Amino acid sequence: MVTFGNVVASHDGAFPGIARILMSGPDKLNAIKNTLPKDGRVAVDRAQAEAQGVRVVASRGVQEGSALARPRKAGTAMSDAIEKHTVSMHFVQAAVSQAAVSHLAAAARERALGAAGIPPHLLEAPHTRVPANAYSALWLAVARELDDEFFGRDRSSMKVGSFALLCQAVLSCADLDRALKRMLRGFSVFLDEIGGELSLEAGKAVVRVTNRIDHPEDRRFADETLLIFVHGLMCWLGGRRVPLSKVTFTHARPPYAQEYRLMYCDDISFDAPQTTMQFEGRVLSAPVVQNAATLQQFLRTAPQSVFLKYRNEDSWTAQIRRRLRGNVGDPGNWPGFEQLASELGTTATTLRRRLEGEGTSFQAIKDQLRNDVAIDCLCNSSMSVDDIAARLGFQEASAFHRAFKRWNGLQPGEYRRRQIEEPEKS
Repeated sequence: MVTFGNVVASHDGAFPGIARILMSGPDKLNAIKNTLPKDGRVAVDRAQAEAQGVRVVASRGVQEGSALARPRKAGTAMSDAIEKHTVSMHFVQAAVSQAAVSHLAAAARERALGAAGIPPHLLEAPHTRVPANAYSALWLAVARELDDEFFGRDRSSMKVGSFALLCQAVLSCADLDRALKRMLRGFSVFLDEIGGELSLEAGKAVVRVTNRIDHPEDRRFADETLLIFVHGLMCWLGGRRVPLSKVTFTHARPPYAQEYRLMYCDDISFDAPQTTMQFEGRVLSAPVVQNAATLQQFLRTAPQSVFLKYRNEDSWTAQIRRRLRGNVGDPGNWPGFEQLASELGTTATTLRRRLEGEGTSFQAIKDQLRNDVAIDCLCNSSMSVDDIAARLGFQEASAFHRAFKRWNGLQPGEYRRRQIEEPEKS
């Protein structure tokens, strides 16, 4: 099956009616789809999404059966269990725009965006954010179009299904040391121009990346992606987040550098001699705790389970988000900055400096949290814009309109309209 986790999904027999279609290669699959009536094309698209573990509801990139897809009453607090993450448009642009220039044809690019429910117009708004599961669906769609889970960045394609095979290969390792070394060897088998090596240096485990990709943007994206793959899979194998102590990149600091602190750790350096990832060496002796049954679930939710489940939740930003999100609909009950610093066991001056070091501020965190909830409501509920404004604690809807446009470059109604209209055009 054309799926990120096809090795596992191919055994479930969930779609016998179109299994032979899904087993076709990308070119043949698209040719078959083009001969089908609209209902048939929709059925195949849905089956593909099911096989990927991403059940697309109303072409909006929503996971059916997940907390994101279930309706909630207006005004209810957002709990720890259903906190919504969004992804910066910079990563969407890197996944689609750069791939489209050198690898994806225009029609394939439109199909990939359509599968994720991301209107192409949003690519023109760099400050916009998209739901994490939409980005996950985009990742899968681009990989399917290219038959390459590394997005065509390396001259040797990492064919669809490679990640699943790699997961199976490391599952039998006794500890993370052996699993990580086997994982890196596996990537070196699939890829020619980028790879990594593990070493133990002064008590620190260090993964050093060697990258010979010529194009600067492709090279940057490849470094980011390889580290996400390696760290995400390592965390899953050990059953917990492995805190990174330091990450270095050879490229210059990008405009979205603050995102790195959530994806990796607080200590990030740019313009370094080599891209590296460091963590405590004693972690390598931790046992692999996963099995064949948990692998199935992991692959069904990949890549979202890889790049979001094990985010840096120990950062000051993440701690503040956790403290605020229970009262996201009632900002009047949010603590002031001095009180918040005291609750976190530090001073306001120190906390402000820590947040500056993470590339953010208290106001930016509050805005980001409200923006995440606003995007979730606009994409995945029938709440009116006025009701969403009220839920987020805005006294007047006009204030919400101004804030949303400042955050995303679009009015909330326009954002929702583009989300709805674009799938209808396809």
